[in-house]
Amino acid sequence: MTTPGLPPSAAPGAGGKGDLLTRVSIGRISEVIVDQIRLLIRQGDLAAGDRLPSERELCERFGVSRVTVREALRVLEANGLVEIRVGARGGAFVTAPSSRLVGEGIADLITLSTLSAAEVTETRIVLELGIVPLVCERATEEDIAALYEICDRSAAALEDDDYPLSLSGEWHTRYAQAAHNGAVAMLVESLHDPLIMSLERARQAAPMHGRRGVDEHRALVGAIAARDVQRATELMRTHLERTAERVATAERGD
Repeated sequence: MTTPGLPPSAAPGAGGKGDLLTRVSIGRISEVIVDQIRLLIRQGDLAAGDRLPSERELCERFGVSRVTVREALRVLEANGLVEIRVGARGGAFVTAPSSRLVGEGIADLITLSTLSAAEVTETRIVLELGIVPLVCERATEEDIAALYEICDRSAAALEDDDYPLSLSGEWHTRYAQAAHNGAVAMLVESLHDPLIMSLERARQAAPMHGRRGVDEHRALVGAIAARDVQRATELMRTHLERTAERVATAERGD
């Protein structure tokens, strides 16, 4: 009998190619368990929706205590790799990858390392300018309506003199989704938090940063709706290069 959620060779007592899960006895044991399960997910042996064996079965397979298994599961859950469900049909289930979690990691990297907001903005220029033709070709009426709706909320926020930079991040993420390319959407969404950080940096140089961008967002949606690649490219280049200039000013300390 196999263990639910794992390939037959991963189940307790299975033979064949050898057990995928093996006893651990070195280092911080819970971390070794996390590494084994993460590797199985990366290799495709565990897929989104698969249920891990019960705590008891994991204890037997790894040769560790329930405390150690629970610690490993908590780490996997915190990393967005599993979801812990309670109840009769509960357990630990493999989850789909979250690009937002990747973005949080990138934001931490920017904060703690030598990466700069200028580099983030430069990356945005490459990505967001590069997908203009895709967005102009593939954007649906629903995409266009969603982008206009964000513009409307942004304009209302300006009237209240309280424009949150998160609205700009929301617009750019939704813009990328309009390319209807899963990889592009994931990359841009993963840059959401770093994007906000870079905009905050730009606002240090220009306290009113973001206000002109609201009008440019609306003009961009108009160009996308008209399938005007040249106009949309010109608007996006102006939009992003102004942010790049202000970020550079802030980082120079001018």
